[in-house]
Amino acid sequence: TLFRSLDWKTSSLINAGTGICGGSAIAAIAPVIEATDMDIAYGMSATFLFDTIMVVVFPLLGRAMSLSDAAFGLWAGTAINDTSSVTAAAQAWDGIHGSNTLDAAAIVKLTRTLAIIPITLVLAFIRTRNSKAEGKKVEFKKIFPMFILYFVLASVITTIATSAGVSADVFTPLKTLSKFFIVLAMSAVGLNTNIIKLIKTGGKPLALGFCCWIGITIASLSMQHVLGIW
Repeated sequence: TLFRSLDWKTSSLINAGTGICGGSAIAAIAPVIEATDMDIAYGMSATFLFDTIMVVVFPLLGRAMSLSDAAFGLWAGTAINDTSSVTAAAQAWDGIHGSNTLDAAAIVKLTRTLAIIPITLVLAFIRTRNSKAEGKKVEFKKIFPMFILYFVLASVITTIATSAGVSADVFTPLKTLSKFFIVLAMSAVGLNTNIIKLIKTGGKPLALGFCCWIGITIASLSMQHVLGIW
């Protein structure tokens, strides 16, 4: 009942940002579902607010629950939203315990990131179907997220190149450039966002983000318990 009046585009962005890959997932699916600047602002706010909390709280909670290094790496990789926040939390844990959970946490997080591909395709199909039901003609090929093909192609090229002995440092400038463009795009969204309206009406998006965060956190620990990792 609490979230019934929440726009489906906003909830989709929050769910993707929380469940997949923070700002990257939101930036990926926003154009596919024709999300507005306010939708994106809600999604970003709900995602990064709890990301910031997780970076500080997770290492403390992990220590309180006596998690092993492997268990914390899996927990951070599955329950923290954004890749940068996963890295920060894992590094904080490693700094405290003198361990090396960063690699495991990053691998788990990047595996989650792959979910952007099927989710984006599903949303593209949904938008096409809804448009037809409304009497609008929207062809799937026109809204097909081409970045998915570029993502797969870049992954294949990087894999082949590194397997052939090319240093990963060669791709560092491209990674830096990609981060710059994402920050640039998010800044543009921020410049078009009504901050007063966001504060007044952002209660439900933040509540949804909180519920998603708690749900994923508990689910991750529960699965580890079932599998005997923790």
